[in-house]
Amino acid sequence: MIINADLHIHSRYSAATSPRMDLPTLAIEAARKGIQLLGTGDCLHPNWLQGIKELEEQNGFFHLKRGDAGNPETQFVLTVEVEDARRVHHLLIVPSISKAEELYESFRTCSPDIDSDGRPSVRLSGEEIAEQAKDADALIGPCHAFTPWTAVYAYHHSLKECYGDMVGGISFVELGLSADSSYADRIEELRALTFLTNSDAHSPHPIRLAREFNRFYVGDMGFDELKAAIQRRGGRKPVLNVGVPPQEGKYNESACIRCYTHLSLREAITRRWRCECGGIIKKGVRDRVDELANCNGTHPEHRPPYLHLIPLAEIIGLALHKSPSSPAVKEIWESLLAEFGTEVNVLVDVSIANFYAVRCNLDVQVVEAIKAFREGEIRVIPGGGGRYGTIELKPKTSGGAQESSEAIVVKEVAGRGAKRQLSLLDFGL
Repeated sequence: MIINADLHIHSRYSAATSPRMDLPTLAIEAARKGIQLLGTGDCLHPNWLQGIKELEEQNGFFHLKRGDAGNPETQFVLTVEVEDARRVHHLLIVPSISKAEELYESFRTCSPDIDSDGRPSVRLSGEEIAEQAKDADALIGPCHAFTPWTAVYAYHHSLKECYGDMVGGISFVELGLSADSSYADRIEELRALTFLTNSDAHSPHPIRLAREFNRFYVGDMGFDELKAAIQRRGGRKPVLNVGVPPQEGKYNESACIRCYTHLSLREAITRRWRCECGGIIKKGVRDRVDELANCNGTHPEHRPPYLHLIPLAEIIGLALHKSPSSPAVKEIWESLLAEFGTEVNVLVDVSIANFYAVRCNLDVQVVEAIKAFREGEIRVIPGGGGRYGTIELKPKTSGGAQESSEAIVVKEVAGRGAKRQLSLLDFGL
């Protein structure tokens, strides 16, 4: 069977999260997006874990009871993001409540905030955290591996440098919003690992939850099946990574964190990582990958395709020149889901001709925007310094001239050298 999974989110018990990040709301919104499996996030927080204990459990997955508010079809797996002594963030996927409680007890004596923050800081090295994960039979890998603030490659030059003798126990690498498979497969030590694409959502809003997700082939719903898929055993495996174009990420290019001026790596080094405005220049993911790259970037045979997918609310907002969170955008988004089921269906499965006949009298500009997305006519001006990149529906070219280096037309998908725009139809979604 095929499942869509977003394995890294946060609860309302993490800093800077929406109070709506509760289990019933997450179950509803995941189903509307077309996601069958969500990481719980924050599973070491005592209050959040207590709420999870009230769910029905089967084979290490959890779901709401029939009759409760929320959608019981959405399943959850225990996950938590922890910060080590070097500020590197790690994602743990945990097999059971008892193992989560064991991890809590192990980390409690070396964490100042495990009872107050869903993403706890732990005064341990990456190697020591990986040892604890192994003892709990949990999967572990680095979160958003390339971002300049809290990533493994922000503070280390290799996984071995971070995880030491436990590096062989690393099962996956989470790419983050500013990278995709074409970036990470340029680094030799990552090529044997599974890549995860997760949202790291702090809000259930449709432009945040499942803005990146994974598609797995599994035999059934359960922790052991998910573990086998991540480790690519017994025919279980990831079959698709889905994410925003990496240029849209907040740290794709090197830029000042105060005025957001973008600079080349050479310019940043020359200026000693200080902008003319006095702000700090943060090294972008693209430049960091260039520094680490030590192979030609061809994808290993096991690597699934990577599909660049932009949230539907963003597309509607672009068409209407409104914020994705505006009432007008929300109204159209709700109407489309009422008509066609899930966001994934709207984005890729429904024939364009069907949009002109829908009962919600869809604005022709929205139809044309969805059509432009499907045809890859999306121009991305890269982000950097903590500001997201911007998207335009039509590339600005002159006389067939090539796009400038500051923008990329999203017409290709990374994965086994594919050179055509793929849709989720190619993968049975």
